[in-house]
Amino acid sequence: MRTGSEGLMDELEINADSKTPKYKQIINFIINQIEKGKLKMDDRIPSINETSEEFYLSRDTVEKAYSFLKERNIITSVKGKGYFVSNAELVSKVNVCLIFNKLSAHKKIIFNSIFKTLGTHASVDLFVHHSDLELFKNLLKKKIGEYNYYVIMPHFERFDDESLKLLKGIPEDQLIILDKLPEELQGNFGAIYQDFKNDITKTLEQALEELKKYKKLVLVFPIDEMYPYPREIEQGFRKFCATNRFAFDIIDEFGPGRDISEKGEAFVVIEESDLVNIVKKARTLNWQIGKDVGIISYNDTPLKEVLAEGITVISTDFKKMGTRAAEMILKKNFIQTENPFTLIKRKSL
Repeated sequence: MRTGSEGLMDELEINADSKTPKYKQIINFIINQIEKGKLKMDDRIPSINETSEEFYLSRDTVEKAYSFLKERNIITSVKGKGYFVSNAELVSKVNVCLIFNKLSAHKKIIFNSIFKTLGTHASVDLFVHHSDLELFKNLLKKKIGEYNYYVIMPHFERFDDESLKLLKGIPEDQLIILDKLPEELQGNFGAIYQDFKNDITKTLEQALEELKKYKKLVLVFPIDEMYPYPREIEQGFRKFCATNRFAFDIIDEFGPGRDISEKGEAFVVIEESDLVNIVKKARTLNWQIGKDVGIISYNDTPLKEVLAEGITVISTDFKKMGTRAAEMILKKNFIQTENPFTLIKRKSL
């Protein structure tokens, strides 16, 4: 078999035991040869039939690889002549698949951070599974093998066997898990995660002196079947209250019609709608926020800096989460590391 570079395809080795699909191995080989300069612009590569026969591959496998390369303008086909390298400059970019559980202001920060850090070195596609396990599995089935790297934010209360098998089908040096690290998923893949249970416990400990002036702590923990929040938050809250002997309560929402039972309660809120309702209720009662009622909110935003003269927040560093994920890709250094989680004290406490 001969190409634009004499005998080049003889170097291709198809590993039947690899987690990487066979068609992806063909893609990776051709891209690698272009990056090394062994295949140049306008060089011919073997036809689908030639590659299929030479390496005992199905025609569909080779055709899938060539279609992928054609879609990205890396190769082109000329009727009656064959396949040729059409753009040797684009292949230096890596293709990154982002799969998030939902869209939000904080997910936008992560996305922008990844995109900005990767810069011109990558092409990034974003998909959302909306915490729907079937949709998540279908996304993986369609996308595995089409990208160089997968940055995935699972956020499921549990996985089934099929979803775990699909995740494990991604080579570990191509997989990065963000935000919530599933206990069921083991391996040497990359991960930047929150320790939801210990994060809330540690940050509330940092606010212990301010919290001591309140008689009772209330966690507003939404019951959202579509986008479930990690139960570890509730567990960490209970642990802090038990350790420090706080009276406490856990409710699923603070609606417009709900009353604050008495002065001296401090609320830990996750949803911004609950935060707004507590602020509005305190104003209706003419209570002073930070004295008569305390508020700690999850996840910082510019609005919380000015609302009610400043809302105390506990928050992970979403920008750093995105930056770290991108740096793992750029440096090809896949590790598992906890993302920073901090308390920012303001007048609401």
